Amino acid sequence: MEMLLYWAGLSAVAVNALTGVLDAGRKQMDLIGVVMVGGATALGGGTVRDVLLGRPVFWIADQLYLFVALAATLVVFFAVRNHRLPPRLFLIPDAFGLALFSIVGTQIALEWQAPWLVASLLGMITGVVGGVLRDVLCNEVPLIFVRGELYASAAWGGALLLVGLQEWGVSPVVAMWAGMATVLGIRLAAMAFRITLPTYSERR
Repeated sequence: MEMLLYWAGLSAVAVNALTGVLDAGRKQMDLIGVVMVGGATALGGGTVRDVLLGRPVFWIADQLYLFVALAATLVVFFAVRNHRLPPRLFLIPDAFGLALFSIVGTQIALEWQAPWLVASLLGMITGVVGGVLRDVLCNEVPLIFVRGELYASAAWGGALLLVGLQEWGVSPVVAMWAGMATVLGIRLAAMAFRITLPTYSERR
């Protein structure tokens, strides 16, 4: 279980760094700008989670996360910088990063004895904050605030499923895979079929 959680966290860092590079590349940032965006995207959500939980920040306690974020950023930067990419290409890896980070964040919060609702919200925060930082640094409206996009709701739904399955006695490993699949499925379905949440509008 611990190894799955560890490798899922490393994978989430790498995937989120990739999305940061792809988004920053559309803004034609230089290497330093791309590294900053990639690092913020990869490490931001988990940092906020750890600060709220009062636990050591994960990439300070274990520098391998930092090395993975930096390596993924540099590899993707030099691999794609001379290619013309679709403007929304980053949305697919972003969905995978959202799924990984949301479930890892929820499981870590549960292991730190957070109540079930707090754990699910911390999982959602872990999943979405990195993307928010990426979009803000790239001068874009964060995906979490885009009308019609199931983003934070997808992360929270998978986090709640993880908590519920473990409460019902399902093994944490199975619950984690089910939660990841749920987040990813909801997010990809929302993108493909334009599944939306109700929006606020004033009656004229």
